[in-house]
Amino acid sequence: MVHKNTYKVKNPKNLATLQIHGGQEIDATGASVVPIYQTTSYIFDSPQQAANRFMLTEGGNIYTRLTNPTTQALEARLAAIEGGTAAYATSCGLAAIFYTVLNITKLGDNIVSGNNLYGGTFELFENTLKELGREVICVDSTDVNAFAEAINDKTKGIYVESIGNPKLDVPDFDALAEIAHSNGIPLIVDNTSGIGTIRPFDHGADIISSSCTKWIAGHGSTMGGIVIEKGDFPWDNGKFPLMTDPDPTYNGLNFYPTFGSAAFTTRIRATLGRDTGAIPGPFGSWCILEGLETLDIRIQRHAENAMAMAEFLKDHPKVEWVNYPGLEDCETHKNASKYCERGYGGVVTFGVKGGAKAADEFCEEIELCSFLVNIGDVKSLITHPASTTHSQLTEEEQIANGVYPELIRFAVGTEDIEDIKADVDQALNKMNV
Repeated sequence: MVHKNTYKVKNPKNLATLQIHGGQEIDATGASVVPIYQTTSYIFDSPQQAANRFMLTEGGNIYTRLTNPTTQALEARLAAIEGGTAAYATSCGLAAIFYTVLNITKLGDNIVSGNNLYGGTFELFENTLKELGREVICVDSTDVNAFAEAINDKTKGIYVESIGNPKLDVPDFDALAEIAHSNGIPLIVDNTSGIGTIRPFDHGADIISSSCTKWIAGHGSTMGGIVIEKGDFPWDNGKFPLMTDPDPTYNGLNFYPTFGSAAFTTRIRATLGRDTGAIPGPFGSWCILEGLETLDIRIQRHAENAMAMAEFLKDHPKVEWVNYPGLEDCETHKNASKYCERGYGGVVTFGVKGGAKAADEFCEEIELCSFLVNIGDVKSLITHPASTTHSQLTEEEQIANGVYPELIRFAVGTEDIEDIKADVDQALNKMNV
């Protein structure tokens, strides 16, 4: 039974309302906060109901590896925020990306990806997927023509990050969507760094695969990921047999068109998720939901502080260069101005004078900021990607991904901006350069 006060979405773009009320069905208890359904399994009404649910002819819970009411609330809320039709939550962002690629590729297939990649994504693409017989063709993320030229008859998708990590470039989504769709393939966007300010589905994207660990949760306590589908991609165009061919494990069921606008995420849930189970626990989903309620407030403060820090760093005598999408001299500032609706994101990168040695000294001297490998926390976080997140890349691969020996990745928090400036300033001044 759904309570009469369950909110029905009226404006699908009002983030401040969606992040609090979206996806929640108030149950018979009247609990105003989404409950934590800490259970592994669910009681069936009859043998027939159990059989129907296992064959996907009837909706409902079976086992928490497949569905859980707390996690379903998270999925529905994030689908509403991004303007999608359905979602599937995972244990981390990389699991979301992994499932997305496996859901549309078979042995010998490939995707074309921009090179504006988080280090973990690059390793997944360059090594693990290659071992599983899938190829990822990486091209310059700022060169639209390079994507078009790399596509061949085995290509099943185009993949980009909405704001590169740590390259901080913003792709031309409209142009990439046109290229993808003219070739009958989806545009896949990792919107981890753009959540709340960039709306990929409004600009032609078909699938979003993001980390919930960062800005979505915002508190640095919980891992999670999400796959969201826009719901209108024509999977029956002859290129995606996994979506349209009969599935032998479900008595020959075809995921598309059977599940229509939810076909993509339903297939992940019913096959890849069923078999490998990279899901969040109910408590983890609840923690992410709690953080999500303040998303719009946080991302605006992150963006304001990031812009202030970018301008501060540009004038600092111990800083060689600064990169931030909000700066007019950023390579993709024009794209950022077109696609970013609530500021330019919460990450600034800068190069310290003195190279890698000076970067190490800076990391050792910070006090307020935390030296660790995460972004999107309310705390200010710094790291040296060349020796951490991207250390397993070759020097050439690092440069292609925008990672330089002197680069500091700075995820600017929501603390008082004067305190952040003071901490960065004192650390820079202690560098022996």
